[in-house]
Parts: sequence; structure tokens; C-alpha cells
Amino acid sequence: MRRHADSAGEAASRVEATAWRPQHGRLALRYVIHAPADELRLPPIADSSRVDGLWRHTCLEAFIRTPSGDAYCEINLSPSTRWAAYRFDGYREGMANLAMPPPLIESRAYPDRYELEALIDLGGVPELARSDWRLGLSAVIEDADGDKAWWALAHPPGQPDFHHAAAFAFDLPAMERP
Repeated sequence: MRRHADSAGEAASRVEATAWRPQHGRLALRYVIHAPADELRLPPIADSSRVDGLWRHTCLEAFIRTPSGDAYCEINLSPSTRWAAYRFDGYREGMANLAMPPPLIESRAYPDRYELEALIDLGGVPELARSDWRLGLSAVIEDADGDKAWWALAHPPGQPDFHHAAAFAFDLPAMERP
């Protein structure tokens, strides 16, 4: 991933994101933040519940849409295992909570890095269930001192904007039908 030029946070030297489809309608994600663990502000593990505003602190995100549509979904994953999921009709328009089961989130902190893995069930989103996906993978990384850095596969010109079409930079084809 690439760090946005306006980022103040400098603890992370690199952020990696991997995405794959282990089953129809499911998305698996793995994020690795390369930073000394004591230089990151990570919330403590909590109950896995839906919570708004996770992007205000360290948060790992996935934006998902079909290649031909304007509608998209936003998934927010916190190191605490809290999460949020939204549906948009178009660019920052028509936002609503996305009905989905809680994602399975596992996180691990090491002295030199932090890792989060998640399994997300999008099978209840009919237009996504068996179609190709365009993904925008991103991260808000908060340093221990409160400074933030914005990381994404691609950034549009100007301020950080993970919702912008230019941020949807990874194609993930549908699985072949058995």
C-alpha cells in the first residue's frame, strides 16, 4: 500500500494488504502494519460488535463494488475486533448500514509489526455474491502520539479519500461455479 503525502503519522514504514475469495460471497483479508508495536495506538481487544466511527483511530478498511456499478460497500475493521459495514448508492451518497453477519477478526501484535486477518460474509449482498469485485483496500494508522497516516492501494489527487473511484485499484474475479 502507499502512504498518503499529507500523513503526519510516521510509525509505520510499510503496510501490506492481501485479499482473496475463499468461497462464493466471502472475502478474506490480511493486513500487516510494519511498525514497532509500542509506536502504534491500538485499541484493546473488545467484544466483536458493530460500532460507528472506527476510522477515527487505527482502522483497516475494504471498499467493494462491482466493476460496472456505482454502488459500493465499506467494511471497517478495528484491532479491537469491533467492526462496521455500510452500503452506498454512489460516491458518498445513500449511506446505510449493511446487513451482514459479524466478520471473524483475528489480530496479533509482535514487537516489529501488527497483523489483522478477517473473514467477511457478503453472501447476503445479492449483487456481490457471484460477481467480479473491484476493491479499495486502505488503512488509517494512528501513532502512539495521536498522529495519523492514511494508506491505500491508490490515492486520488488531493486529500485522502478512500471512497473515490481511483482508490478501487484491485480486481478480484468471481470464483468459478462448480
